[in-house]
Amino acid sequence: MKIGIIGLGLIGGSIFKDLKRLGYNVIAVSKSQEGDGIYKSYDCLKDCDIIFVCTAMNKTIDVLDELERYVSKDTIVADVCSLKSFVCKKFRPYIFIPTHPMAGTENKGYESSFEGLFKDATWVLTPFNTTPEEAVQKLTNIIKQFGAKPLFTTPQKHDEAAAMISHMPMLISQALFLAASENPLALEMASSGFRDMTRLAMSNEEMAKDMVELNHKNIENSVLKLYKAVGELTSGDYPKLIKQIKTERSKMFK
Repeated sequence: MKIGIIGLGLIGGSIFKDLKRLGYNVIAVSKSQEGDGIYKSYDCLKDCDIIFVCTAMNKTIDVLDELERYVSKDTIVADVCSLKSFVCKKFRPYIFIPTHPMAGTENKGYESSFEGLFKDATWVLTPFNTTPEEAVQKLTNIIKQFGAKPLFTTPQKHDEAAAMISHMPMLISQALFLAASENPLALEMASSGFRDMTRLAMSNEEMAKDMVELNHKNIENSVLKLYKAVGELTSGDYPKLIKQIKTERSKMFK
């Protein structure tokens, strides 16, 4: 099996390194990176069985369009964007399976990528009803070999959930730092709690901009739900609610 990757940033680079570790015949297309198995042209992708598109969200549609000139109808193409609805609006003449690995760091670039990034991470897939089951299984097997846990849903449900647990927290983290910046004493006093709460403020700015612009309605709804939850905490049985939160969170993150 020959696997191709387009884009060698944090996610693409980590996929590339994991596939090499697993012994696959893997190649990549990258404008910025050079090395063994890394090319500049899409021509090298013509005989690939699976292709991971790991470019920035604002470039992904153009890449998916361009691939139509190079790959066959039996090629499996999977993107890794953190939003799914916007990539599902057009029919593709190849087997397109939208995915989203729920893994990453606040860092970016190939130099920040590493083997094992996806170990124990959830990897969301939103295949179409017409997607061949054999193709879904083939891609899922690769994902499992990364150590990730496949999760299936629809693009719409994915985007709503991603806003709640990824996009809104990032925006809140950024807003928190902006608000605190107006109080010099607060910044002098800031320690581990503030550091941890604002880690997501260090997110890749290009990716962050894409998420906010493309998913703003779901983010706004998530902020309203957060506001409602704050009200429940301040007006309800606070100790009981905190105990409940601690119990449920402990089950999630063992």
